[in-house]
Amino acid sequence: MTMFKRWQSLRAQFNPLASHLAVDPSYRLRSYHELAQAAQLGFSLDVNRATVDDWLRLPGLSIRQAQGLVRLRQGGVQFHCLEDLAAALGVSAGSLSPLAPVLSFCYYEEHQGTLPSVSLNQASTQQLGAIPGLPLELAQAMVQERSRGGPYRDLADLQRRLGLPSDLVRSLLYYLRP
Repeated sequence: MTMFKRWQSLRAQFNPLASHLAVDPSYRLRSYHELAQAAQLGFSLDVNRATVDDWLRLPGLSIRQAQGLVRLRQGGVQFHCLEDLAAALGVSAGSLSPLAPVLSFCYYEEHQGTLPSVSLNQASTQQLGAIPGLPLELAQAMVQERSRGGPYRDLADLQRRLGLPSDLVRSLLYYLRP
């Protein structure tokens, strides 16, 4: 028996929750106190990969809420913070704060390599205007600013020079390359 396995075995003997978590992958945490203990034991939930069953392990979440979060994620929504989850569930962020110790907000590039991208410094107004969510007026402004101020160094330079909001730039990340 390795030292790690022996340590897990000893920990499980002295902590029933550790035993439950080690033996039953679907164990549902029964209270916020138990959730805090689970966090100390290293339990975490990746909110951007969680299944309905994963969500149901947390106290206070209904099956409808869990299904709604999973449907949003499957639709391409990534959660960046506790406030995002609260907005998706239609509750206050404070009501979810007891869950914070076990929530992990990891980010994934779901679209990497699957969407066509255009060169920020070579694309025409028409090519830029074909990007979903990019108005033709903005495409024209991008080309005009490029002609006036020279090539864009990167998307941050584009954002700064045109004063673009961060949510628009985030939506363009998958379509534009320097």
